[in-house]
Amino acid sequence: MTLSVRGLEAGFTHHSVVRGLTMDIAPGQCWAVLGNNGSGKTTLLHTLAGIRAPRAGAVTLEEHALRDLDAAERARSIGLLLQEEPLEFWGSVLEYVGLGRYPHRRARFAPALEDERIAREQLDLLELSAFAGRPLASLSGGERQRARLALVLTQQPIYYLLDEPLQHLDLRHQARILAHFAKLAAGGAAVVIVLHDPALAQRHCDHALLVFDRGAPLSGTCETVLTAANLERLYGIPVTL
Repeated sequence: MTLSVRGLEAGFTHHSVVRGLTMDIAPGQCWAVLGNNGSGKTTLLHTLAGIRAPRAGAVTLEEHALRDLDAAERARSIGLLLQEEPLEFWGSVLEYVGLGRYPHRRARFAPALEDERIAREQLDLLELSAFAGRPLASLSGGERQRARLALVLTQQPIYYLLDEPLQHLDLRHQARILAHFAKLAAGGAAVVIVLHDPALAQRHCDHALLVFDRGAPLSGTCETVLTAANLERLYGIPVTL
């Protein structure tokens, strides 16, 4: 099951931020997305997830246009971690993380014991088990970010699209989370991560997409894309690898 991008132009009604992107994202791959603030990384992820329509070109999953799939079907295949979202959630951390099972439920408002087991596994992975019964609103910024990651992991999609998943996290949790998503990719998932550090991309990813402020994006293996020349053109500063 390949997520295919052909001649993609992504952006807003009168303004495109990404143009001319053609690439395939396949299970087993871990992609890093790098670019300056405002270059269009978030808009691109929203388009890849099917929540924003392309201005031109197409994004397909097994030759089906994403926007032709119903929301539950799309959510079973693609999990999206937004960079920012309102967290005015009334319930506990466990209840919040359990929302990730919603696309898989046969009875939409009746979670199964298996759903709770999966949610608790992800809480344990993210070192949040002790917070399961606490209100989500009581968590710190870093704890909330880990809860948001736990929700996406509980969703168990094939494709993980992660917009700056490391924000608010300390170094230990950054390393653990990147290593875990790299492990998921090695096990057959597809992972796309917006990052700001090329060194982390080199260490944990096998493919990279550079989103330039001007000009067509550049995609390929990390070995071919993450060169000093390409990164200097991307960031406009000297880069030493």
